[in-house]
Amino acid sequence: MGNLKNPYQRVGVFVDVQNLYYSAKALYGYKVNFDEILKEAVDSRQLIRAIAYTIQAEMPEEQNFFDALGNIGFEVKKKELQTFVSGQKKGDWDVGIAVDVLKMAPKLDVIVLCSGDGDYSDLLHHAKAEGCRAEVISFGKSTSQKLLTEVDDFIDMDKNPQKFTLSGKPINKPKENNNDQKEKKKRIFSRK
Repeated sequence: MGNLKNPYQRVGVFVDVQNLYYSAKALYGYKVNFDEILKEAVDSRQLIRAIAYTIQAEMPEEQNFFDALGNIGFEVKKKELQTFVSGQKKGDWDVGIAVDVLKMAPKLDVIVLCSGDGDYSDLLHHAKAEGCRAEVISFGKSTSQKLLTEVDDFIDMDKNPQKFTLSGKPINKPKENNNDQKEKKKRIFSRK
């Protein structure tokens, strides 16, 4: 993986927000610093488009998060969390990201995918066949080896988690409801 970056390259940045969020949560317990990711992805080159793909979960604070992504410089695409009859929930952007990359590749020199999902390996293979440089930014510990076989450059956020996470902003654990608290107290006091 050589460093063939130059200031004349046209860059598109495609961020799988959920992938990075859950990786950072599992590995470090902190939120992701999307501002630093965008700076690293562009790296003094010409940013053509930066898109953050998000899932709307109807959480009160999520609009502030979407606004913050927009203020950083991302176009924010939102998809609602699907709830199936079984109660199972699903939300992903795999096809949406792939379609956007395929549509934009002819206008770009570099595709920067911010995800560790191996499902994107064929997409990056195709982008390279179209003449684009393929770069990935993700947490190496949760990045598919299959994906890494297709990249021209890989930035492993695990090598500098202080830079790529917001260490002052731990991901909050869900608050227990009142019944859970009462039940916990009962168990504690029944042991005495």
